[in-house]
Amino acid sequence: MSRILLKNAKLVNEGQVVESDILLNGDFVERIDSDVSDAKAEVIDVNGDYVLPGVIDDQVHFREPGLTHKGTIATESKAAIAGGITTFMEQPNTNPQTTTIEKLEEKFAIGARDSYANYSFLFGGTNDNLEELKRLDKNACSGVKLFLGSSTGNMLVDDEAVLESIFSNTEMVISTHCEDEGTIRENLAKYQEMYGDNIPIAMHPIIRSEEACYLSSSKAIALAKKTGARLHVFHLSTGIETDLFTNEIPLEEKKITSEVCIHHLWFSDEDYAEKGTLTKWTPAVKTKQDREKLWEALLNDKIDVVATDHAPHTLEEKNNPYAKAPSGGPLVQHALLAMLQEEREGRISLERIVEKMCHNPAKLFDIDRRGYIREGYYADLVQVNRNTQNEVKTSNILYKCGWSPFEGTTFDSKVVRTFVNGHLAYDQGVFSEKKNAKRLTFNR
Repeated sequence: MSRILLKNAKLVNEGQVVESDILLNGDFVERIDSDVSDAKAEVIDVNGDYVLPGVIDDQVHFREPGLTHKGTIATESKAAIAGGITTFMEQPNTNPQTTTIEKLEEKFAIGARDSYANYSFLFGGTNDNLEELKRLDKNACSGVKLFLGSSTGNMLVDDEAVLESIFSNTEMVISTHCEDEGTIRENLAKYQEMYGDNIPIAMHPIIRSEEACYLSSSKAIALAKKTGARLHVFHLSTGIETDLFTNEIPLEEKKITSEVCIHHLWFSDEDYAEKGTLTKWTPAVKTKQDREKLWEALLNDKIDVVATDHAPHTLEEKNNPYAKAPSGGPLVQHALLAMLQEEREGRISLERIVEKMCHNPAKLFDIDRRGYIREGYYADLVQVNRNTQNEVKTSNILYKCGWSPFEGTTFDSKVVRTFVNGHLAYDQGVFSEKKNAKRLTFNR
């Protein structure tokens, strides 16, 4: 087993920044101390750079199987480790959909073969697969995903009796996409009548409106309270939704939690004029006031997790007119850098970034020995240099789709190295040919 000694690091972990060395032995962190020596270890001097726990992204769409012209588990997980994300949870709306245990295990087989980062997958709920869901072991995967707004195929769960049965019949975290489908359809019909096929992209947050988000989120929360289900609401996009969540108890005691994504913290409706459908997401990016409320809720702990909702499409697909352009964009390579830039601007501390992107996802999904830098934990680590300008341009974008909504942005930080289970997977722009990723295990 390999031994690696990281010298002269600034560890950002559990609310502190501490100068320390870290000894890695095989998959795990063996020792953390101010002055570690080991004659058998390969020594890497990080020269005072910050070392963070590997980021855990609880919501990605890596497009495999079936949509691999957009991305694959191999290509997108490679981009993820270049961005400091060492663990991902992939969503079920692939082709075929991950709505049976057989299809879930087929995805795990792809992950075992191809992934550069640690992996798990969410099991998709539908109007007609409740019995299959009941058969699913609570430790088999990261959780259950329900689309309570538009989705592909039959993944929109709109039968209220089925929805209550799902909420009543699983111990796993139920993660939801919350937008009210009736409201959206009514809004879309109105603007199609006004504009035909040429609806302006600026109408997107009006069609997929604040009302649509709030109606669906509040309904899901009411159902979780009624049934006692463990609910996690994905990608909040409006200020009003943040009032549905509490910060009066610690995360470990919460039964209802929430997430915000990078694009809702960075962009606003003012960006549609310049970037057009490249900033078309579902839920929509909304107003600057919504963005400020999301930041406020993140910092006061009403929002628990920061994720990406990484969802690549080809440029050809994105450049379609509004109604035909798909929602989503690639983010895993640049999410941590964007948050570090916000730290540079005084918006959030390094310690809080680590809490929201590393510690809290591990707590929320009961992940075994990840999300922290601790002796005996898996050695998922990211070395970050805070004094290197890093411009996002076509030549350094790693996503299979070849574009980024951050293109043209210059960040003031750089991911230098990424360790996955103690293995140096990414080193100053060079990827290891060896993959050392693992299927996530859980303590439930």
